[in-house]
Amino acid sequence: MVGYAFMGAAHSQGWRTVGRVFDLPVQPVLSAVCGRDGGAVRAAADRLGWAAAETDWRALIARDDVDIVDICTPGDSHAEIAVAALEAGKHVLCEKPLANTVEEAEAMAEAAERARARGQVAMVGFNYRRVPALALARRMIVEGRLGALRHVRLTYLQDWLVDASFPLTWRLRKDRAGSGALGDLGAHIVDLAQYLVGEPVAGVSALTETFVRERPVLEGASSGLTAAGGSRLGTVTVDDAAVFTGRFPSGALASFEATRFAAGRKNALRLELNGSEGSLAFDLERLNELSFHDHTEPAASSGFRRILVTEPDHPYVDAWWPPGHGLGYEHTFVHQARDLLHAIGTGARPEPSFADGLSVQRVLAAVEESAAKNSVYTPVPA
Repeated sequence: MVGYAFMGAAHSQGWRTVGRVFDLPVQPVLSAVCGRDGGAVRAAADRLGWAAAETDWRALIARDDVDIVDICTPGDSHAEIAVAALEAGKHVLCEKPLANTVEEAEAMAEAAERARARGQVAMVGFNYRRVPALALARRMIVEGRLGALRHVRLTYLQDWLVDASFPLTWRLRKDRAGSGALGDLGAHIVDLAQYLVGEPVAGVSALTETFVRERPVLEGASSGLTAAGGSRLGTVTVDDAAVFTGRFPSGALASFEATRFAAGRKNALRLELNGSEGSLAFDLERLNELSFHDHTEPAASSGFRRILVTEPDHPYVDAWWPPGHGLGYEHTFVHQARDLLHAIGTGARPEPSFADGLSVQRVLAAVEESAAKNSVYTPVPA
Protein backbone atom coordinates (compact mmCIF):
# COMPACT_ATOMS: atom_id res chain seq x y z
CA MET A 1 0.00 0.00 0.00
CA VAL A 2 1.31 3.46 -0.92
CA GLY A 3 0.15 6.06 1.62
CA TYR A 4 -0.94 5.50 5.21
CA ALA A 5 -3.07 8.45 6.35
CA PHE A 6 -6.89 8.61 6.41
CA MET A 7 -7.52 6.38 3.40
CA GLY A 8 -4.52 4.20 4.18
CA ALA A 9 -5.95 3.43 7.59
CA ALA A 10 -9.38 2.68 6.10
CA HIS A 11 -7.92 0.40 3.42
CA SER A 12 -5.75 -1.37 6.01
CA GLN A 13 -8.87 -2.10 8.04
CA GLY A 14 -10.37 -3.72 4.96
CA TRP A 15 -7.30 -5.84 4.19
CA ARG A 16 -6.90 -6.95 7.83
CA THR A 17 -10.53 -7.98 8.16
CA VAL A 18 -11.67 -9.40 4.81
CA GLY A 19 -10.11 -12.86 5.18
CA ARG A 20 -11.67 -13.28 8.61
CA VAL A 21 -15.19 -12.58 7.33
CA PHE A 22 -15.52 -13.76 3.72
CA ASP A 23 -14.63 -16.99 1.95
CA LEU A 24 -12.01 -15.89 -0.59
CA PRO A 25 -10.34 -17.47 -3.61
CA VAL A 26 -7.02 -15.89 -2.55
CA GLN A 27 -5.90 -14.65 0.86
CA PRO A 28 -4.37 -11.17 1.35
CA VAL A 29 -1.04 -10.75 3.17
CA LEU A 30 -0.13 -7.21 4.27
CA SER A 31 3.45 -7.26 2.97
CA ALA A 32 4.60 -3.64 2.96
CA VAL A 33 3.39 -0.05 3.29
CA CYS A 34 5.15 2.93 1.74
CA GLY A 35 5.55 6.60 2.72
CA ARG A 36 8.22 9.28 2.37
CA ASP A 37 8.91 9.75 6.11
CA GLY A 38 10.82 6.68 7.28
CA GLY A 39 9.95 6.99 10.95
CA ALA A 40 6.31 7.76 10.34
CA VAL A 41 5.79 4.95 7.85
CA ARG A 42 7.45 2.40 10.15
CA ALA A 43 5.14 3.51 12.96
CA ALA A 44 2.18 3.24 10.57
CA ALA A 45 3.25 -0.27 9.55
CA ASP A 46 3.21 -1.36 13.20
CA ARG A 47 -0.09 0.38 13.92
CA LEU A 48 -1.94 -0.76 10.79
CA GLY A 49 -0.63 -4.31 10.59
CA TRP A 50 1.90 -4.23 7.72
CA ALA A 51 4.93 -6.52 7.83
CA ALA A 52 7.43 -4.04 6.37
CA ALA A 53 7.91 -0.37 5.49
CA GLU A 54 9.35 1.30 2.39
CA THR A 55 10.13 4.96 1.64
CA ASP A 56 10.21 4.62 -2.17
CA TRP A 57 7.15 3.36 -4.02
CA ARG A 58 9.38 2.05 -6.81
CA ALA A 59 11.07 -0.25 -4.31
CA LEU A 60 7.63 -1.35 -3.12
CA ILE A 61 6.58 -2.28 -6.65
CA ALA A 62 9.82 -4.17 -7.22
CA ARG A 63 9.27 -6.48 -4.23
CA ASP A 64 8.69 -10.12 -5.10
CA ASP A 65 6.23 -10.50 -2.20
CA VAL A 66 3.92 -7.79 -3.58
CA ASP A 67 1.17 -8.89 -6.00
CA ILE A 68 -1.32 -6.04 -5.40
CA VAL A 69 -0.46 -2.35 -5.16
CA ASP A 70 -3.04 -0.27 -3.28
CA ILE A 71 -2.67 3.47 -4.01
CA CYS A 72 -3.88 5.79 -1.22
CA THR A 73 -1.91 8.92 -2.15
CA PRO A 74 -3.06 12.38 -3.35
CA GLY A 75 -4.22 12.41 -6.96
CA ASP A 76 -1.06 13.92 -8.42
CA SER A 77 0.79 10.59 -8.07
CA HIS A 78 -1.98 8.16 -9.02
CA ALA A 79 -1.13 7.87 -12.71
CA GLU A 80 2.62 7.40 -12.32
CA ILE A 81 2.32 4.77 -9.60
CA ALA A 82 -0.60 2.89 -11.18
CA VAL A 83 0.92 2.66 -14.66
CA ALA A 84 4.29 1.56 -13.25
CA ALA A 85 2.65 -1.07 -11.04
CA LEU A 86 0.58 -2.45 -13.92
CA GLU A 87 3.61 -2.58 -16.19
CA ALA A 88 5.46 -4.46 -13.41
CA GLY A 89 2.77 -7.14 -13.47
CA LYS A 90 0.88 -6.11 -10.32
CA HIS A 91 -2.84 -5.88 -9.71
CA VAL A 92 -3.86 -2.32 -8.72
CA LEU A 93 -6.45 -0.72 -6.46
CA CYS A 94 -6.45 3.09 -6.75
CA GLU A 95 -8.34 5.57 -4.60
CA LYS A 96 -10.77 7.98 -6.22
CA PRO A 97 -10.84 10.14 -8.20
CA LEU A 98 -8.79 8.04 -10.60
CA ALA A 99 -6.49 10.95 -11.55
CA ASN A 100 -6.18 14.73 -11.61
CA THR A 101 -6.82 15.08 -15.35
CA VAL A 102 -8.62 13.26 -18.13
CA GLU A 103 -5.32 12.69 -19.92
CA GLU A 104 -3.86 10.93 -16.87
CA ALA A 105 -7.02 8.87 -16.45
CA GLU A 106 -6.91 7.84 -20.12
CA ALA A 107 -3.32 6.65 -19.74
CA MET A 108 -4.30 4.67 -16.66
CA ALA A 109 -7.30 3.08 -18.36
CA GLU A 110 -5.18 2.13 -21.37
CA ALA A 111 -2.54 0.58 -19.09
CA ALA A 112 -5.28 -1.35 -17.28
CA GLU A 113 -6.59 -2.76 -20.57
CA ARG A 114 -3.12 -3.90 -21.58
CA ALA A 115 -2.65 -5.47 -18.17
CA ARG A 116 -6.01 -7.21 -18.34
CA ALA A 117 -4.76 -9.14 -21.38
CA ARG A 118 -2.01 -10.45 -19.07
CA GLY A 119 -4.51 -11.50 -16.40
CA GLN A 120 -4.16 -8.47 -14.11
CA VAL A 121 -7.03 -6.46 -12.62
CA ALA A 122 -7.30 -2.74 -11.85
CA MET A 123 -10.08 -1.24 -9.73
CA VAL A 124 -11.02 2.24 -8.46
CA GLY A 125 -11.89 2.74 -4.79
CA PHE A 126 -15.40 4.15 -5.00
CA ASN A 127 -16.24 2.53 -1.67
CA TYR A 128 -19.84 3.75 -1.42
CA ARG A 129 -20.85 1.23 -4.07
CA ARG A 130 -20.12 -1.30 -1.31
CA VAL A 131 -22.76 0.02 1.11
CA PRO A 132 -25.26 -2.89 1.18
CA ALA A 133 -28.22 -0.52 0.87
CA LEU A 134 -26.81 1.06 -2.31
CA ALA A 135 -25.94 -2.32 -3.79
CA LEU A 136 -29.54 -3.34 -3.04
CA ALA A 137 -30.78 -0.14 -4.72
CA ARG A 138 -28.87 -1.08 -7.86
CA ARG A 139 -30.40 -4.57 -7.77
CA MET A 140 -33.92 -3.16 -7.44
CA ILE A 141 -33.36 -0.74 -10.34
CA VAL A 142 -32.06 -3.56 -12.56
CA GLU A 143 -35.12 -5.62 -11.60
CA GLY A 144 -37.35 -2.80 -12.85
CA ARG A 145 -38.84 -1.90 -9.47
CA LEU A 146 -38.63 1.82 -10.33
CA GLY A 147 -39.63 1.50 -13.97
CA ALA A 148 -38.18 4.13 -16.29
CA LEU A 149 -36.00 6.55 -14.34
CA ARG A 150 -36.97 10.23 -14.54
CA HIS A 151 -35.05 12.13 -11.85
CA VAL A 152 -31.81 11.51 -9.95
CA ARG A 153 -30.81 13.83 -7.09
CA LEU A 154 -27.52 13.55 -5.22
CA THR A 155 -25.89 15.76 -2.60
CA TYR A 156 -22.67 15.29 -0.66
CA LEU A 157 -22.23 17.88 2.09
CA GLN A 158 -19.40 18.40 4.59
CA ASP A 159 -18.39 21.35 6.79
CA TRP A 160 -14.69 20.97 7.61
CA LEU A 161 -13.69 24.08 5.60
CA VAL A 162 -16.26 26.50 7.04
CA ASP A 163 -13.58 27.91 9.37
CA ALA A 164 -11.51 30.32 7.26
CA SER A 165 -8.49 29.66 9.49
CA PHE A 166 -8.30 26.00 8.47
CA PRO A 167 -4.88 25.65 6.79
CA LEU A 168 -3.90 25.13 3.19
CA THR A 169 -3.58 21.33 3.08
CA TRP A 170 -2.93 19.35 -0.11
CA ARG A 171 -6.69 18.98 -0.68
CA LEU A 172 -6.83 22.74 -1.33
CA ARG A 173 -4.11 22.76 -3.97
CA LYS A 174 -4.99 22.01 -7.58
CA ASP A 175 -1.52 20.67 -8.36
CA ARG A 176 -1.97 17.97 -5.67
CA ALA A 177 -5.72 17.29 -5.62
CA GLY A 178 -6.83 18.22 -9.15
CA SER A 179 -9.97 19.91 -7.85
CA GLY A 180 -11.70 20.63 -4.54
CA ALA A 181 -15.13 19.50 -3.41
CA LEU A 182 -15.78 18.51 -7.02
CA GLY A 183 -13.16 15.76 -7.10
CA ASP A 184 -13.22 14.91 -3.41
CA LEU A 185 -17.00 14.59 -2.99
CA GLY A 186 -18.45 15.11 -6.46
CA ALA A 187 -16.55 12.12 -7.83
CA HIS A 188 -18.40 9.87 -5.40
CA ILE A 189 -21.86 11.07 -6.33
CA VAL A 190 -21.13 11.08 -10.07
CA ASP A 191 -19.98 7.47 -9.79
CA LEU A 192 -23.04 6.52 -7.73
CA ALA A 193 -25.36 8.18 -10.24
CA GLN A 194 -23.80 6.32 -13.18
CA TYR A 195 -23.68 3.04 -11.20
CA LEU A 196 -27.32 3.20 -10.10
CA VAL A 197 -28.75 4.46 -13.39
CA GLY A 198 -26.53 2.15 -15.44
CA GLU A 199 -25.68 4.91 -17.92
CA PRO A 200 -22.98 7.57 -18.24
CA VAL A 201 -23.85 11.23 -17.73
CA ALA A 202 -24.24 12.72 -21.23
CA GLY A 203 -23.83 16.42 -20.42
CA VAL A 204 -23.76 18.96 -17.58
CA SER A 205 -24.40 22.60 -16.71
CA ALA A 206 -22.40 23.75 -13.70
CA LEU A 207 -21.49 26.39 -11.14
CA THR A 208 -18.42 26.28 -8.89
CA GLU A 209 -17.18 28.71 -6.26
CA THR A 210 -14.22 29.23 -3.95
CA PHE A 211 -15.53 31.03 -0.85
CA VAL A 212 -12.22 31.42 1.02
CA ARG A 213 -9.44 32.23 -1.44
CA GLU A 214 -6.52 32.46 1.02
CA ARG A 215 -5.70 30.26 3.99
CA PRO A 216 -2.84 29.84 6.48
CA VAL A 217 0.05 27.82 5.05
CA LEU A 218 0.22 24.34 6.58
CA GLU A 219 2.69 23.83 9.42
CA GLY A 220 3.72 20.21 9.91
CA ALA A 221 1.70 17.28 8.65
CA SER A 222 -2.06 17.00 8.31
CA SER A 223 -3.96 14.04 9.76
CA GLY A 224 -7.23 13.07 8.16
CA LEU A 225 -9.23 16.29 7.97
CA THR A 226 -7.34 18.06 10.77
CA ALA A 227 -4.27 20.29 10.47
CA ALA A 228 -2.62 23.43 11.86
CA GLY A 229 -1.46 26.54 10.01
CA GLY A 230 0.79 29.51 10.69
CA SER A 231 0.48 33.24 10.09
CA ARG A 232 1.56 33.24 6.42
CA LEU A 233 -1.27 32.94 3.87
CA GLY A 234 -1.36 30.93 0.66
CA THR A 235 -3.78 30.84 -2.26
CA VAL A 236 -6.54 28.24 -2.48
CA THR A 237 -6.52 26.93 -6.06
CA VAL A 238 -9.53 24.61 -6.03
CA ASP A 239 -13.29 24.95 -5.72
CA ASP A 240 -15.03 24.94 -2.35
CA ALA A 241 -18.38 23.90 -3.81
CA ALA A 242 -19.88 22.64 -7.06
CA VAL A 243 -23.52 22.56 -8.14
CA PHE A 244 -24.51 21.07 -11.48
CA THR A 245 -27.32 19.51 -13.43
CA GLY A 246 -26.95 16.63 -15.83
CA ARG A 247 -28.74 14.56 -18.42
CA PHE A 248 -28.58 10.82 -19.12
CA PRO A 249 -28.91 9.34 -22.63
CA SER A 250 -32.24 7.78 -21.61
CA GLY A 251 -33.64 11.26 -20.90
CA ALA A 252 -33.44 11.09 -17.11
CA LEU A 253 -32.40 14.35 -15.44
CA ALA A 254 -29.93 14.66 -12.58
CA SER A 255 -28.87 17.28 -10.05
CA PHE A 256 -25.64 17.21 -8.04
CA GLU A 257 -24.34 19.29 -5.14
CA ALA A 258 -20.92 18.88 -3.51
CA THR A 259 -19.60 21.22 -0.85
CA ARG A 260 -17.27 21.34 2.13
CA PHE A 261 -19.04 24.50 3.39
CA ALA A 262 -22.35 23.09 4.69
CA ALA A 263 -22.17 24.01 8.38
CA GLY A 264 -23.37 21.14 10.56
CA ARG A 265 -23.04 18.50 7.84
CA LYS A 266 -20.18 16.12 8.61
CA ASN A 267 -20.50 13.46 5.91
CA ALA A 268 -23.99 13.88 4.53
CA LEU A 269 -24.34 11.92 1.29
CA ARG A 270 -27.99 11.70 0.22
CA LEU A 271 -29.70 10.59 -2.94
CA GLU A 272 -33.15 9.99 -4.40
CA LEU A 273 -34.20 8.34 -7.65
CA ASN A 274 -37.70 8.75 -9.07
CA GLY A 275 -39.06 6.45 -11.75
CA SER A 276 -42.34 5.71 -13.48
CA GLU A 277 -43.06 2.80 -11.10
CA GLY A 278 -41.51 3.98 -7.84
CA SER A 279 -38.77 5.82 -5.97
CA LEU A 280 -35.72 5.05 -3.82
CA ALA A 281 -34.00 7.30 -1.26
CA PHE A 282 -30.82 6.86 0.78
CA ASP A 283 -28.98 8.80 3.49
CA LEU A 284 -25.41 7.80 4.42
CA GLU A 285 -26.06 8.90 8.01
CA ARG A 286 -28.62 6.04 8.12
CA LEU A 287 -26.59 3.71 5.93
CA ASN A 288 -28.38 0.50 6.95
CA GLU A 289 -31.68 1.83 5.61
CA LEU A 290 -33.17 2.26 2.15
CA SER A 291 -36.47 4.08 1.58
CA PHE A 292 -38.68 2.64 -1.18
CA HIS A 293 -41.99 3.79 -2.61
CA ASP A 294 -43.90 1.38 -4.86
CA HIS A 295 -46.06 3.58 -7.07
CA THR A 296 -48.04 0.59 -8.37
CA GLU A 297 -49.74 0.11 -4.99
CA PRO A 298 -53.16 1.66 -4.28
CA ALA A 299 -52.87 5.33 -3.39
CA ALA A 300 -54.85 4.84 -0.19
CA SER A 301 -52.11 2.69 1.34
CA SER A 302 -48.98 3.61 -0.59
CA GLY A 303 -46.02 5.68 0.57
CA PHE A 304 -42.32 5.39 1.35
CA ARG A 305 -41.41 2.41 3.49
CA ARG A 306 -38.18 1.72 5.36
CA ILE A 307 -36.15 -1.31 4.32
CA LEU A 308 -33.67 -2.33 7.00
CA VAL A 309 -30.80 -3.69 4.89
CA THR A 310 -29.46 -6.28 7.35
CA GLU A 311 -30.95 -9.52 6.00
CA PRO A 312 -28.74 -12.42 4.84
CA ASP A 313 -30.02 -12.13 1.25
CA HIS A 314 -29.02 -8.46 1.04
CA PRO A 315 -25.68 -7.73 -0.70
CA TYR A 316 -22.61 -8.60 1.43
CA VAL A 317 -24.66 -9.03 4.62
CA ASP A 318 -24.67 -12.84 4.83
CA ALA A 319 -21.03 -12.78 6.01
CA TRP A 320 -21.74 -10.51 8.97
CA TRP A 321 -24.17 -10.40 11.90
CA PRO A 322 -27.76 -11.56 12.58
CA PRO A 323 -30.59 -9.46 11.05
CA GLY A 324 -30.94 -6.03 12.61
CA HIS A 325 -27.27 -5.73 13.60
CA GLY A 326 -26.09 -2.88 11.38
CA LEU A 327 -22.84 -2.24 9.56
CA GLY A 328 -20.79 0.97 9.26
CA TYR A 329 -18.45 3.04 7.11
CA GLU A 330 -15.42 0.78 7.64
CA HIS A 331 -17.28 -2.24 6.27
CA THR A 332 -17.33 -0.70 2.79
CA PHE A 333 -13.55 -1.13 2.64
CA VAL A 334 -13.84 -4.77 3.68
CA HIS A 335 -16.36 -5.29 0.88
CA GLN A 336 -14.07 -3.45 -1.53
CA ALA A 337 -11.18 -5.79 -0.68
CA ARG A 338 -13.51 -8.77 -1.02
CA ASP A 339 -14.62 -7.75 -4.53
CA LEU A 340 -11.06 -7.10 -5.72
CA LEU A 341 -9.83 -10.47 -4.42
CA HIS A 342 -12.75 -12.26 -6.06
CA ALA A 343 -11.94 -10.54 -9.35
CA ILE A 344 -8.32 -11.66 -9.05
CA GLY A 345 -9.29 -15.20 -8.11
CA THR A 346 -11.93 -15.67 -10.80
CA GLY A 347 -10.51 -13.53 -13.61
CA ALA A 348 -13.64 -11.35 -13.65
CA ARG A 349 -13.51 -7.69 -14.66
CA PRO A 350 -13.61 -5.66 -11.44
CA GLU A 351 -16.15 -2.91 -10.86
CA PRO A 352 -15.60 -0.04 -10.80
CA SER A 353 -12.85 -0.49 -13.37
CA PHE A 354 -10.34 2.10 -14.48
CA ALA A 355 -12.66 2.66 -17.44
CA ASP A 356 -15.39 3.58 -14.95
CA GLY A 357 -12.96 5.93 -13.21
CA LEU A 358 -12.16 7.55 -16.55
CA SER A 359 -15.88 8.04 -17.19
CA VAL A 360 -16.20 9.92 -13.88
CA GLN A 361 -13.11 11.99 -14.69
CA ARG A 362 -14.67 13.09 -17.96
CA VAL A 363 -17.78 14.28 -16.13
CA LEU A 364 -15.65 16.24 -13.63
CA ALA A 365 -13.76 17.88 -16.50
CA ALA A 366 -17.03 18.81 -18.21
CA VAL A 367 -18.27 20.36 -14.96
CA GLU A 368 -15.14 22.53 -14.73
CA GLU A 369 -15.47 23.53 -18.39
CA SER A 370 -19.14 24.41 -18.00
CA ALA A 371 -18.49 26.47 -14.85
CA ALA A 372 -15.70 28.36 -16.63
CA LYS A 373 -18.13 29.20 -19.43
CA ASN A 374 -20.92 30.65 -17.26
CA SER A 375 -22.77 27.33 -16.88
CA VAL A 376 -23.15 26.61 -20.60
CA TYR A 377 -24.40 23.06 -21.23
CA THR A 378 -21.31 20.93 -21.89
CA PRO A 379 -21.49 17.42 -23.43
CA VAL A 380 -19.42 14.70 -21.78
CA PRO A 381 -17.32 12.77 -24.34
CA ALA A 382 -18.37 9.15 -24.59
